[in-house]
Amino acid sequence: MLVRIGMGLAIALSGLLFGSAHAQNARKPTDQEVAAIRACAVKYQDNVEEGERQCVFNLVATPCTNTPEGISNLGSAECFGVESAIWDVLLNENFKTLLSELDDQQTVKLRAMQRAWITYRDTTCGFYMDKIQGSMAIPTANACGARETARRALLLQFFSRM
Repeated sequence: MLVRIGMGLAIALSGLLFGSAHAQNARKPTDQEVAAIRACAVKYQDNVEEGERQCVFNLVATPCTNTPEGISNLGSAECFGVESAIWDVLLNENFKTLLSELDDQQTVKLRAMQRAWITYRDTTCGFYMDKIQGSMAIPTANACGARETARRALLLQFFSRM
C-alpha cells in the first residue's frame, strides 16, 4: 500500500519536470522576470559561457528559491520550472531565427542536432529521478532542465549571430 501511495505521488509530481509552468496551478513568469533574462541573454549574445554564468539561475530561480514559497522541494521545483519556461520561449525564438537563415542542407542538420539535444536533455535530466529517487529529485531534475534549456537557447542565439 505504501509503495502504491509513493508511486502515485511520484507520478503526480513528475508533471513538474522540465517546466512546471505547464502544471495546472504553477506560477507563470512575470514580465519583469522575462525581461531580465531576455536582457541578460542579449548582453552576452556573443559569449555563451559568460551568458550562462551571468544569466542562468541568477535572475529568476535563485531569488525565487530564497523566498518562503520557494524554499521547499516543490517550491524550488516550481522556481526552476518558471525559469525553464522563460528559456524555452527564447530557445524556440532563437531556433526559428536561426532556421530562417539556413539553406536546405543546414536546416536538415539543425533539425537533427535539435532532436539529438532533446534526447540528451531528457535522458540526462530524467536520470535525476532514477538516481535520487526521492523528493530532492524533482527540483534537481527541474534545475537540470532549466540549465540545459538555457544553454541551448544561448547557443542557438550565438549561431544566429555568426
